[in-house]
Amino acid sequence: QVHLVESGGGLVQPGGSLRLSCEVSRSIFDANAMAWYRQAPGNQRELVASITTDGIRSYADSVKARFSIFRSNIKNVVDLQMNTLKPEDTAVYYCNTVPAWVNWGLGTQVTVSS
Repeated sequence: QVHLVESGGGLVQPGGSLRLSCEVSRSIFDANAMAWYRQAPGNQRELVASITTDGIRSYADSVKARFSIFRSNIKNVVDLQMNTLKPEDTAVYYCNTVPAWVNWGLGTQVTVSS
């Protein structure tokens, strides 16, 4: 059973924006803090942004003031709005719980390049 489905990635120029979306199984969404993670080639997966069931947000220093995380309790979706993108934001982006205990989805590729 697939619990996490990410979408919205693509190729964007530096300074551009993208919005990622993750559909989450209802039972998982309702009971867990959710987060977006990313993994660049040769690097470990890192947590980028998280949001609790109460809507409290937290961000990695590298993306603060540029990324925003949202959760829709009606649609059981977690979105990541990414602005002022930099080449170093290039990675495969995944969503998961906090801590990450659900089987990872396929992720969505974000490439920032001119």
